[in-house]
Amino acid sequence: MSGANASAIARSLKKGAAIKPVASMAAASGLSWVIAALVVDERTGIEILFGMLGPLAATSATWVLAERIYRQRAEVLTTVMATAFVAKIVFFGAYIAVVLLVLRFRPVPFVVSFTSYFIGLYLIEALYLRRLFSKRSH
Repeated sequence: MSGANASAIARSLKKGAAIKPVASMAAASGLSWVIAALVVDERTGIEILFGMLGPLAATSATWVLAERIYRQRAEVLTTVMATAFVAKIVFFGAYIAVVLLVLRFRPVPFVVSFTSYFIGLYLIEALYLRRLFSKRSH
């Protein structure tokens, strides 16, 4: 195997490493939603699903972005994360408005689900970020 091929394979594996946390968050979210959907009516199950999708999309996008920036240019990560924070405020405001005002979901199931997934997924993302940062400091 040539040095260029080995280098390309190493880069590919590093890119795949960014996907593992996203896959873990998606799997945990999906499994918890399936369990919840089994014990509630169909309408509530859909509202719980949409409560999960917004936070899952945001944490997944943030993780992939943060991991990529940290590996390439760690010195700009804080600026990128601050910008992403503002973008997520706008995204979540629009997402919640669409779900409640356009799709006309009932507020309680959606908001309880959204809040639960938001807290849980951001906690998981914080733990993954802590692990990423600690790898570099060793």
